[in-house]
Amino acid sequence: MKPKIGISEKNLKNSASNLEGVLADEMTLYIKTRKFHWNVAGESFMELHKLLEGQYQQIEASIDSVAERINKLGSKTIGTMAEFIECSRLKEFPNTYPSQKEMLKELLSDHETVITQLRKDIELAAGKNKDLVTADFLTGLMEIHETDAWVLRRYLQ
Repeated sequence: MKPKIGISEKNLKNSASNLEGVLADEMTLYIKTRKFHWNVAGESFMELHKLLEGQYQQIEASIDSVAERINKLGSKTIGTMAEFIECSRLKEFPNTYPSQKEMLKELLSDHETVITQLRKDIELAAGKNKDLVTADFLTGLMEIHETDAWVLRRYLQ
């Protein structure tokens, strides 16, 4: 049954499609953060281990919220690694294990990429798609990434 919430079917599909990219980015960032959590070493090991654990747990909660938003718009949610890789705007680097500092730099860059893309996604949701709830949802998500980026930036100063 299609939602009848004052947004055209075309715009519902456009918003859901846009959210697929957000979901894929969140999954990619979650996996990278988790990998770095498992492999961080050196000075401040425990502090960074716990920091990254908190960040991937927050991203995990965001993943579920994005998936549910797609469903609320009347679409099915992607859910395979192949789909996530195809839709993600972030890059993975298999078989690489960077230093602690390089891990933080990579995660910071990824959060900043997500933030930049979310700004575009918000404009599309609110403007072309006339989907203010998705725009508001994405604004909240962007705030979480801005906070995570700020924390990572402080470690790198």
